[in-house]
Amino acid sequence: MDNNHPKATSPQFADVAVQFHYLADKIRNVLSSMDQEEIDVLRNLKLLSKVCTDTEKLVSAYHLNRLLTPYTSQCNEIFKAIKLLSDQRKGALIVVEREDNVNDRITTGTPLYAKISSTLLDSIFHVGSPLHDGAVLIQKDTIVSAANVLPLTRKSFKTKLGTRHRAGIGLSESTDALTFIVSEETGKKSFAFNGSLYGFEIPN
Repeated sequence: MDNNHPKATSPQFADVAVQFHYLADKIRNVLSSMDQEEIDVLRNLKLLSKVCTDTEKLVSAYHLNRLLTPYTSQCNEIFKAIKLLSDQRKGALIVVEREDNVNDRITTGTPLYAKISSTLLDSIFHVGSPLHDGAVLIQKDTIVSAANVLPLTRKSFKTKLGTRHRAGIGLSESTDALTFIVSEETGKKSFAFNGSLYGFEIPN
């Protein structure tokens, strides 16, 4: 992405619109150069792939901020924690409560009632921590509890999903909560919403 291009952890609609126009311009450039022998088409396609990746990151962050911002002012701390956990390949499951109260849908773990911080979330999911196995529950700007047990989805999937992913999907099937999952095996970041699982990236 060039210096004239938006890059933010909390992108606005205008940023996303500019990014899509930028992507459209790059696609038109590749199409117009297809029949020109002196143009390295494969190189252009590689650059286009990079722009597509940047677009995915920006749109993911924009969409997640829209889902989260009305319910917590600590979006950036949550995203920072998820990126940190992903980079270290620490398995994690984080629930952000929205309109629906989730207390009657989960088995409550250890009460914390702590201010949200990326360092605290990272320490909770450290393998040596007694709280790492289970879900963190966030309500507004507070980490309410850790080591919570969520209901597992009964859906079948084409690819095998671990317990964290099935738990994240399971809670999202019966509430409007947003659940974030970090894979311990791959570090891949996902979120579950309305019973579906989505991969996402966080802009640098």
